[in-house]
Amino acid sequence: MNAHADGTFEIDAWDDEKPFDERDGRKLTKVRVRKTFHGDLVGTSVTDLITVETSAGPAAYVGVETVEGILHGREGSFVLQHSAGSDDGTQWLRWLIVPTSGTGELKGIRGEGRITALPDGSHSWELDYTLG
Repeated sequence: MNAHADGTFEIDAWDDEKPFDERDGRKLTKVRVRKTFHGDLVGTSVTDLITVETSAGPAAYVGVETVEGILHGREGSFVLQHSAGSDDGTQWLRWLIVPTSGTGELKGIRGEGRITALPDGSHSWELDYTLG
């Protein structure tokens, strides 16, 4: 089954720890983020990120996100691997569904997606996936 899902999410909590590497104008920080998803995915998630800030501002992050919810009527969970960054005003925010991470009715899910940060500070998302 090839499918496309989209919607929005809200950031419910953004808890950053003390930076663990801060030198030469850059700062690396561990952050825990909690979200609520709306749209074709209804559910919640917890994400652990490592963020990179430079003197120019936020520059990149990587992370792992555990999502629990209902995707197109199927209930379960899966893990997303994040890759994101920005350079000269251009942003990229990508997800990869970690293979073999699906549970419940989402067992066998694979795919990739994107996050779009909107001008008003909200976020939309897209996910292209297969379910075996």
